[in-house]
Amino acid sequence: MLARSDSVPLPATCVSLHGADVVLDCAGALVWPEQRLLVVADLHLEKASAFARRGQMLPPYDTHETLNRLEDLVRRWSPAHLVALGDSLHDRRGAERLDPLALERLRHLQAGRTFVWIAGNHDPDPSPVLGGEWAREWRVGPLVFRHEPRAGDADGEVAGHLHPAARLAVRGQSIRRRCFATDGRRIVLPALGALAGGLNVRNPAVAGLFGGAFEAHMLGRERTFRVAARACLMD
Repeated sequence: MLARSDSVPLPATCVSLHGADVVLDCAGALVWPEQRLLVVADLHLEKASAFARRGQMLPPYDTHETLNRLEDLVRRWSPAHLVALGDSLHDRRGAERLDPLALERLRHLQAGRTFVWIAGNHDPDPSPVLGGEWAREWRVGPLVFRHEPRAGDADGEVAGHLHPAARLAVRGQSIRRRCFATDGRRIVLPALGALAGGLNVRNPAVAGLFGGAFEAHMLGRERTFRVAARACLMD
């Protein structure tokens, strides 16, 4: 089982995914305790610097903020295996723009564990400077980890790419949060990246994957909040 600090409140929801008991951490990661596995999606490291190259200046702090989030998750769960589900870099040249401190932080995150980079549409090719392992997809038991969800039946699929988000009206106010989207057979993870956006779960690109009822697990400060997707609002 994964270790966790008793001083940290339980920021997670347990769900069954195609026969595997997994945990949805409120930071936006999936944890599979039986396999000591931590999964994150869509880090989009160096997004701000990619925009800056095109003349749109954004504060250049997104990479280190995203690494802060990832380090917090690793401290909380102490995984033996860490899988990043693609679009870990915002573009093909992103690894070249990582500063030395960011590379050092990645080395620390990889030390003593398997670290797998899944190919994404933004980063389809391996980058040796990142370290770790590289794969198109990765399978463990009943689950398969890939970047882009596949159309049709995909039992056991754990994917990213779509950056799901859910919107609700609560006490007369609109709340929009990143979320997991799942029907118990497959799951789409929210983006972990500090500058990553979100696609409404009612959008056909998300809803069409499930072919029926599914749930949104919205991220909160200390836990996730499960909501039937049909109860979520369109943007």
